Amino acid sequence: MNILVLNCGSSSLKYQLFRMPEENVLIRGGIEKIGSDDAVHSFKTEGPEGGESVSTVQILDHREALSLVLQAVTHDSGVLAGVEEITAVGHRVVHGGEQFALSTLVTEEVKAAIRANAELAPLHNPANLQGIEAIEDVLPRVPQVAVFDTAFHQSMPPEHYLYPIPYVLYQRHKVRRYGFHGTSHRYVSSRVPFLVHRDLMNLRVISCHIGNGASVTAIQNGRSIDTSMGMTPLEGVMMGTRSGDLDPSLQEYITRKEELTQEEFLSMLNRHSGLFGISGLSGDMRKITEARAKGSARSALAFDMYEYRIRKYIGAYVAAMNGVDVLLFTAGVGENSPLLRRKICDHLTYLGLELDVQANESAKGERIISTPSSRVTVCVIPTNEELMIARDTQLLVSGLESWRK
Repeated sequence: MNILVLNCGSSSLKYQLFRMPEENVLIRGGIEKIGSDDAVHSFKTEGPEGGESVSTVQILDHREALSLVLQAVTHDSGVLAGVEEITAVGHRVVHGGEQFALSTLVTEEVKAAIRANAELAPLHNPANLQGIEAIEDVLPRVPQVAVFDTAFHQSMPPEHYLYPIPYVLYQRHKVRRYGFHGTSHRYVSSRVPFLVHRDLMNLRVISCHIGNGASVTAIQNGRSIDTSMGMTPLEGVMMGTRSGDLDPSLQEYITRKEELTQEEFLSMLNRHSGLFGISGLSGDMRKITEARAKGSARSALAFDMYEYRIRKYIGAYVAAMNGVDVLLFTAGVGENSPLLRRKICDHLTYLGLELDVQANESAKGERIISTPSSRVTVCVIPTNEELMIARDTQLLVSGLESWRK
């Protein structure tokens, strides 16, 4: 079974082709700057005869981008003999609202729900839907599956997901915490038993997905019970360019003082805040760390604020679960910044946490970075949302094929 996994952004498209159930990646690639004359398409084929390709081309929309992807997985790479060898397509969809606690086959009703939830994720859901509709145009008979970032967090109890505002706003408009990065948190938590040799159903796990976007999730007995992102991906910890938690009164004060519209204010919080806003340099932790090492006071301040806010959420979730057994780090920064992990763990020794400094600095891949005597197991688990999407797609499509037979 060959499953194509797509992650469509507003002007980008990332893809991987999996051979299932072996879970082998045949080709992975991405297209940036869709809608321009100088879009960049890069892909890499896996295996002993694997190769890489980078080209600059005109791509006007996602439909053209999908045609280029299909050409890459067939003619350009030779990975498949033709598009008819694609069994199914799995899509990352950011916001599923309350309708979806599980991944689902794409139907007209599912597309309508994705469209309805676009106001909750205006930067993501419309692009996710474009990818689905583009596949319908190019491969009309191929089944598609939607895998929602919000689904994993639908296990949160109401006292955790509701906001302390008039209840009627939840009844009328479903104003509540939804959480994001659920596919990532689900994947990395599923890997914990293989590292710690304990049943996930008996563990209290705090999962830190720290990338350009960042979220912290409390996972108790295998279920998400709380998470830092809220109704939108803007709430929670400080991020690369997003502010995270703020006093709501700042909107009225800043828009009045700076003569900003509501849209301009929200753009500031989403695109010009976080590490970028404080440092004035970048939202990229690598550049922040380099500038900090060279003596940049603002980069040092941005780093310290970032670390503190992540650590504060960890502390809150220790209280929420009455303890923690496993603390895990994942995503771009979580997987690749030993300095950030060390700074966070240095302030969690009250939990009986002991970091193995050498393991934290030098090891790669899935690994434990705490000492054998540490009361909290600290681990790094590279995320693999694409594989999770491929697995869900295989499961649903296999069920569909069984029903047809």
